[in-house]
Amino acid sequence: MAVGLRNRILILGGGFGALYTALELERLLPRDPYVEITLVNRENFFLFTPMLHEVAASDLDITHIVNPIRKLLRKAKFFHGEVQAIDLVEKQVRVVHGPGRHVHQIEYDYLVLALGSTTNFYGIPGLKERALAMKSLGDAIHLRNRLIDLLEEADFECAVGVRKNLLAVVIAGGGFAGVETIAGINDFLRDAVKFYPHVGAGLIQVILAHPGPVILPELGEKLGRYAQKKLAKRNIEIRVNTKVAGLTENGVRFSDGTSVECKTLIWTAGVSANPVIESLSCPKDHGRLVVNEFLEVQECEAVWALGDCASIPNRKTGQAYPPTAQHAIREGRTVARNILAVIRGERKRAFAFSTIGLLAAIGRRTGVANILGVNFSGFIAWFLWRSIYLSKLPRFEKKVRVALDWTLDLLFAKDLVHFMILRSPVISHTEGQPSRKGDEKQAAQAIGR
Repeated sequence: MAVGLRNRILILGGGFGALYTALELERLLPRDPYVEITLVNRENFFLFTPMLHEVAASDLDITHIVNPIRKLLRKAKFFHGEVQAIDLVEKQVRVVHGPGRHVHQIEYDYLVLALGSTTNFYGIPGLKERALAMKSLGDAIHLRNRLIDLLEEADFECAVGVRKNLLAVVIAGGGFAGVETIAGINDFLRDAVKFYPHVGAGLIQVILAHPGPVILPELGEKLGRYAQKKLAKRNIEIRVNTKVAGLTENGVRFSDGTSVECKTLIWTAGVSANPVIESLSCPKDHGRLVVNEFLEVQECEAVWALGDCASIPNRKTGQAYPPTAQHAIREGRTVARNILAVIRGERKRAFAFSTIGLLAAIGRRTGVANILGVNFSGFIAWFLWRSIYLSKLPRFEKKVRVALDWTLDLLFAKDLVHFMILRSPVISHTEGQPSRKGDEKQAAQAIGR
């Protein structure tokens, strides 16, 4: 490394891959003045996505599964902004920043792409406008608010005749996100109805549509069928070999020709590459950047990619590694070591990792898991899910808060507070001046909103 020459490492993203790349660089370079590390992300926090469904189901406080990135990083700089474009020739990234969304151009010597993926609605008309996703903290809060809104509406006389449609929920996709979400919100709705005198549990209809023959295919047929059996006992309707084919005026149409009236459709059935990644001219595999065994993007100098936006070859299976958090963490560490190897002229390290285990919570203190090839189900799997993910949650403070939330959940009912991010109504007139009818009317309208 040339003395006096600063090596600028720019990391784009704020998920597992990006964060652990930065943390590993900090660990390997505790006091190196000639390396500058910058992480750019649209949110100023790291979201622990494995627990996202618990926020939607009101099992956890909305702030307890997020960590401010500035509290996690010690040496690396953090830039709170949204990536708009990447110039691989000039080695610049255009970022918009602040309430005024003014533009910054950030230069780099080494670039790490960990921008993740976005929800893909596959061009189904109306789905983008009417369906809910489950990828961000905002998605989870929005879903929770929607469910509480519908419970409140169903409890009044004006809902007579439409109550069943109000509390019908359809989830598309039987992977981890879909199954854990449907299990959590089913428990939430059935626990909540006791506080709504005009709403009975019989009005709740929860449907999971999965395109394959068994849900949770990553865990194998045995655990998938076990999960289906447990969910069915909790009055969740499982429709396998079925896709959401489109929308009707008041609900959802399935690929088998049937339809159901519902007010809530949750989409967990597909993702697509980040639009910024799509704009790059680098080789791609189904929208994901093609990288070599060192996680270097092909045909792009000094660029690495990992996580959801990268297609990483597994030399043992001949297929790409799955886009899971446990893989992204190891990929981040490998990228950090390989960047330093390039800077120092040392030998790079190929990425290789075998899945340790897969776990899913399916509600009512029940779970399914495969750890090192051994299957677990029931309470033991649920306990493993909570123990393992609690240990992986960054920062001791957040671990304590989540553990406390889980403890209180055993003692008290789920919270039914509807979060409305609205400013309070105001009026404006001089002191001593009587308010005019127009002011009163505006204030009344504001209160009504």
